[in-house]
Amino acid sequence: MKISARNQIAGKIVEIVKGATTSHVGIDIGGKVITASITNESVADMKLKVGEHATAIIKASDVMVGV
Repeated sequence: MKISARNQIAGKIVEIVKGATTSHVGIDIGGKVITASITNESVADMKLKVGEHATAIIKASDVMVGV
């Protein structure tokens, strides 16, 4: 797969918490965990499982900083 997003961080899935319609997928990127909210359908379609390698892809225009 090729994707235009430049902010790609490889890691390992450490947690999948399913809700009514969305799941929170935690990806360990080397001692820190990034959590993505995706649909339950996407979790099933991608056959995501704890312990598998995955990549967190961050759309830079949606990253904000506050102080």
